[in-house]
Amino acid sequence: MKVRLLTYTPHPIKSVFTAARTCYSPSTPTEIWTGDDSKERMHSLIDKVIGAGHQSVLEHISLTFSIEGISRSCSHQLVRHRIASFSQQSQRHVRVEKGGWVVPPSIENTRSARRIFQSTLEEMHSCYERLIELGIHPEDARYLLPNAIRTNLVMTMNLRELYTVSEIRLCNRAQWEIRGVFGAIKGELMKVDDLRGFANHLQPICYHLSYCPEPKSCGLFPVKGGTTVD
Repeated sequence: MKVRLLTYTPHPIKSVFTAARTCYSPSTPTEIWTGDDSKERMHSLIDKVIGAGHQSVLEHISLTFSIEGISRSCSHQLVRHRIASFSQQSQRHVRVEKGGWVVPPSIENTRSARRIFQSTLEEMHSCYERLIELGIHPEDARYLLPNAIRTNLVMTMNLRELYTVSEIRLCNRAQWEIRGVFGAIKGELMKVDDLRGFANHLQPICYHLSYCPEPKSCGLFPVKGGTTVD
Protein backbone atom coordinates (compact mmCIF):
# COMPACT_ATOMS: atom_id res chain seq x y z
CA MET A 1 0.00 0.00 0.00
CA LYS A 2 1.17 3.50 -0.83
CA VAL A 3 -0.71 6.72 -0.09
CA ARG A 4 0.40 10.14 -1.28
CA LEU A 5 -1.17 13.60 -0.96
CA LEU A 6 -1.13 14.93 -4.52
CA THR A 7 -2.63 18.39 -4.05
CA TYR A 8 -4.86 20.43 -1.75
CA THR A 9 -6.62 23.78 -1.53
CA PRO A 10 -4.03 26.58 -1.26
CA HIS A 11 -3.85 28.50 2.05
CA PRO A 12 -5.98 25.99 3.99
CA ILE A 13 -5.55 27.66 7.39
CA LYS A 14 -6.53 31.09 6.11
CA SER A 15 -9.43 29.62 4.11
CA VAL A 16 -10.96 27.89 7.13
CA PHE A 17 -10.26 30.88 9.39
CA THR A 18 -11.92 33.27 6.94
CA ALA A 19 -14.97 31.03 6.67
CA ALA A 20 -15.24 30.70 10.45
CA ARG A 21 -14.76 34.43 11.14
CA THR A 22 -17.29 35.39 8.46
CA CYS A 23 -20.03 33.66 10.46
CA TYR A 24 -19.49 35.88 13.51
CA SER A 25 -17.90 39.09 12.22
CA PRO A 26 -19.33 42.31 10.74
CA SER A 27 -16.25 42.37 8.47
CA THR A 28 -16.51 41.06 4.93
CA PRO A 29 -14.72 37.84 3.91
CA THR A 30 -12.32 39.94 1.82
CA GLU A 31 -11.44 42.10 4.82
CA ILE A 32 -10.85 39.03 6.97
CA TRP A 33 -8.75 37.35 4.25
CA THR A 34 -6.50 40.38 3.82
CA GLY A 35 -6.09 40.92 7.55
CA ASP A 36 -2.85 40.35 9.44
CA ASP A 37 -4.01 37.65 11.85
CA SER A 38 -1.21 35.36 13.02
CA LYS A 39 -1.24 31.63 12.42
CA GLU A 40 -1.55 31.15 16.18
CA ARG A 41 -4.74 33.25 16.27
CA MET A 42 -6.15 31.45 13.24
CA HIS A 43 -5.40 28.02 14.70
CA SER A 44 -6.90 29.03 18.04
CA LEU A 45 -10.20 29.95 16.43
CA ILE A 46 -10.20 26.89 14.18
CA ASP A 47 -9.59 24.53 17.12
CA LYS A 48 -12.37 26.23 19.07
CA VAL A 49 -14.83 25.91 16.18
CA ILE A 50 -13.95 22.26 15.55
CA GLY A 51 -14.18 21.50 19.25
CA ALA A 52 -17.66 22.98 19.31
CA GLY A 53 -18.71 20.65 16.50
CA HIS A 54 -19.11 23.39 13.88
CA GLN A 55 -17.25 21.61 11.11
CA SER A 56 -18.98 22.98 8.01
CA VAL A 57 -16.12 25.46 7.57
CA LEU A 58 -13.81 22.51 6.84
CA GLU A 59 -15.72 21.80 3.62
CA HIS A 60 -13.83 24.67 1.97
CA ILE A 61 -10.67 22.52 1.96
CA SER A 62 -10.29 19.85 -0.72
CA LEU A 63 -7.57 17.19 -0.66
CA THR A 64 -6.58 14.81 -3.46
CA PHE A 65 -4.75 11.55 -2.71
CA SER A 66 -3.16 8.78 -4.73
CA ILE A 67 -3.99 5.42 -3.12
CA GLU A 68 -1.99 2.57 -4.62
CA GLY A 69 -1.78 -1.17 -4.12
CA ILE A 70 -4.89 -1.73 -2.03
CA SER A 71 -7.22 -4.67 -2.56
CA ARG A 72 -10.55 -4.46 -4.33
CA SER A 73 -12.03 -5.49 -0.99
CA CYS A 74 -10.61 -2.32 0.55
CA SER A 75 -11.64 -0.09 -2.34
CA HIS A 76 -15.21 -1.41 -2.08
CA GLN A 77 -15.28 -0.15 1.52
CA LEU A 78 -13.70 3.15 0.53
CA VAL A 79 -16.18 4.10 -2.18
CA ARG A 80 -19.11 3.68 0.22
CA HIS A 81 -18.25 7.17 1.45
CA ARG A 82 -20.43 9.24 -0.87
CA ILE A 83 -19.07 12.75 -0.34
CA ALA A 84 -15.90 12.18 -2.32
CA SER A 85 -14.72 11.68 -5.88
CA PHE A 86 -12.96 8.50 -7.01
CA SER A 87 -11.14 7.56 -10.22
CA GLN A 88 -10.15 3.89 -10.09
CA GLN A 89 -7.93 1.74 -12.28
CA SER A 90 -10.15 -0.15 -14.73
CA GLN A 91 -9.98 -3.93 -15.00
CA ARG A 92 -11.59 -3.55 -18.43
CA HIS A 93 -8.54 -1.78 -19.81
CA VAL A 94 -5.68 -2.87 -17.52
CA ARG A 95 -4.73 -6.54 -17.60
CA VAL A 96 -4.20 -8.10 -14.18
CA GLU A 97 -0.72 -9.56 -13.69
CA LYS A 98 0.08 -12.69 -11.74
CA GLY A 99 0.89 -11.91 -8.12
CA GLY A 100 -0.99 -8.64 -8.19
CA TRP A 101 -2.98 -9.35 -5.06
CA VAL A 102 -3.08 -8.46 -1.37
CA VAL A 103 -2.57 -11.17 1.24
CA PRO A 104 -4.17 -10.44 4.64
CA PRO A 105 -1.70 -10.77 7.56
CA SER A 106 -3.84 -13.45 9.23
CA ILE A 107 -3.37 -15.62 6.13
CA GLU A 108 0.26 -14.62 5.49
CA ASN A 109 1.20 -15.64 9.03
CA THR A 110 -0.46 -19.07 8.86
CA ARG A 111 1.44 -21.49 6.61
CA SER A 112 -1.47 -23.79 5.73
CA ALA A 113 -3.83 -20.86 5.09
CA ARG A 114 -1.19 -19.09 2.97
CA ARG A 115 -0.75 -22.24 0.84
CA ILE A 116 -4.51 -22.52 0.20
CA PHE A 117 -4.82 -18.81 -0.53
CA GLN A 118 -1.88 -18.62 -2.94
CA SER A 119 -2.72 -21.79 -4.85
CA THR A 120 -6.35 -20.73 -5.28
CA LEU A 121 -5.40 -17.26 -6.53
CA GLU A 122 -2.82 -18.70 -8.92
CA GLU A 123 -5.41 -21.09 -10.36
CA MET A 124 -7.98 -18.30 -10.75
CA HIS A 125 -5.41 -16.10 -12.47
CA SER A 126 -4.43 -18.97 -14.77
CA CYS A 127 -8.09 -19.42 -15.76
CA TYR A 128 -8.37 -15.66 -16.32
CA GLU A 129 -5.39 -15.77 -18.69
CA ARG A 130 -6.75 -18.83 -20.53
CA LEU A 131 -10.08 -17.11 -21.12
CA ILE A 132 -8.30 -14.11 -22.65
CA GLU A 133 -6.25 -16.46 -24.86
CA LEU A 134 -9.54 -17.96 -26.04
CA GLY A 135 -10.61 -14.52 -27.21
CA ILE A 136 -12.74 -13.56 -24.21
CA HIS A 137 -12.52 -9.81 -23.64
CA PRO A 138 -10.80 -8.85 -20.34
CA GLU A 139 -14.00 -7.07 -19.22
CA ASP A 140 -15.68 -10.49 -19.14
CA ALA A 141 -12.68 -12.57 -18.07
CA ARG A 142 -12.33 -10.34 -15.01
CA TYR A 143 -15.46 -11.92 -13.52
CA LEU A 144 -13.10 -14.61 -12.24
CA LEU A 145 -10.99 -12.14 -10.31
CA PRO A 146 -11.30 -12.05 -6.48
CA ASN A 147 -11.45 -9.21 -3.98
CA ALA A 148 -7.74 -9.70 -3.25
CA ILE A 149 -6.67 -8.15 -6.58
CA ARG A 150 -4.67 -4.94 -6.17
CA THR A 151 -6.01 -1.65 -7.50
CA ASN A 152 -4.97 2.01 -7.70
CA LEU A 153 -7.17 5.06 -7.43
CA VAL A 154 -7.29 8.82 -6.97
CA MET A 155 -9.54 10.13 -4.22
CA THR A 156 -10.62 13.73 -3.64
CA MET A 157 -12.40 14.49 -0.38
CA ASN A 158 -13.19 17.65 1.56
CA LEU A 159 -11.67 18.01 5.00
CA ARG A 160 -14.95 17.71 6.88
CA GLU A 161 -15.75 14.40 5.22
CA LEU A 162 -12.20 13.23 5.92
CA TYR A 163 -12.81 13.93 9.63
CA THR A 164 -16.08 11.98 9.54
CA VAL A 165 -14.64 9.01 7.66
CA SER A 166 -11.55 8.90 9.88
CA GLU A 167 -13.78 8.62 12.96
CA ILE A 168 -15.01 5.33 11.52
CA ARG A 169 -11.98 3.98 9.68
CA LEU A 170 -9.30 4.74 12.31
CA CYS A 171 -11.28 2.76 14.88
CA ASN A 172 -9.46 -0.33 16.14
CA ARG A 173 -12.48 -2.35 15.02
CA ALA A 174 -12.16 -1.22 11.40
CA GLN A 175 -10.60 -3.77 9.05
CA TRP A 176 -6.82 -3.63 9.08
CA GLU A 177 -6.36 -2.54 5.45
CA ILE A 178 -8.69 0.46 5.36
CA ARG A 179 -7.45 1.46 8.81
CA GLY A 180 -3.99 1.48 7.25
CA VAL A 181 -5.19 3.70 4.40
CA PHE A 182 -6.51 6.38 6.75
CA GLY A 183 -3.50 6.08 9.02
CA ALA A 184 -1.34 6.79 5.97
CA ILE A 185 -3.60 9.69 4.96
CA LYS A 186 -3.13 11.22 8.40
CA GLY A 187 0.62 10.72 8.02
CA GLU A 188 0.56 12.57 4.69
CA LEU A 189 -1.21 15.56 6.28
CA MET A 190 1.32 15.56 9.13
CA LYS A 191 4.11 16.19 6.57
CA VAL A 192 2.60 19.53 5.51
CA ASP A 193 2.97 22.51 7.88
CA ASP A 194 -0.37 24.06 6.88
CA LEU A 195 -2.22 20.75 7.36
CA ARG A 196 -0.55 19.38 10.48
CA GLY A 197 -2.95 21.16 12.82
CA PHE A 198 -5.90 19.63 10.99
CA ALA A 199 -4.30 16.17 10.99
CA ASN A 200 -4.23 16.19 14.80
CA HIS A 201 -8.05 16.09 14.75
CA LEU A 202 -8.15 12.87 12.67
CA GLN A 203 -8.99 10.35 15.38
CA PRO A 204 -11.40 7.49 16.08
CA ILE A 205 -14.79 8.76 17.21
CA CYS A 206 -14.24 7.52 20.77
CA TYR A 207 -11.58 10.22 21.28
CA HIS A 208 -14.19 12.88 20.49
CA LEU A 209 -16.98 11.28 22.54
CA SER A 210 -14.83 10.01 25.45
CA TYR A 211 -16.74 6.73 25.24
CA CYS A 212 -17.11 3.86 22.77
CA PRO A 213 -20.36 3.95 20.75
CA GLU A 214 -19.99 0.27 19.78
CA PRO A 215 -21.67 -2.62 21.69
CA LYS A 216 -18.21 -3.68 22.87
CA SER A 217 -15.11 -1.56 23.38
CA CYS A 218 -11.59 -2.36 22.20
CA GLY A 219 -10.43 -1.11 25.59
CA LEU A 220 -9.45 2.49 24.81
CA PHE A 221 -12.70 3.87 26.22
CA PRO A 222 -15.64 2.29 28.07
CA VAL A 223 -18.88 1.74 26.23
CA LYS A 224 -21.56 4.34 26.86
CA GLY A 225 -23.06 3.87 30.29
CA GLY A 226 -20.65 1.12 31.30
CA THR A 227 -17.13 -0.24 31.37
CA THR A 228 -17.47 -3.44 29.32
CA VAL A 229 -14.44 -4.17 27.15
CA ASP A 230 -13.24 -7.15 25.14
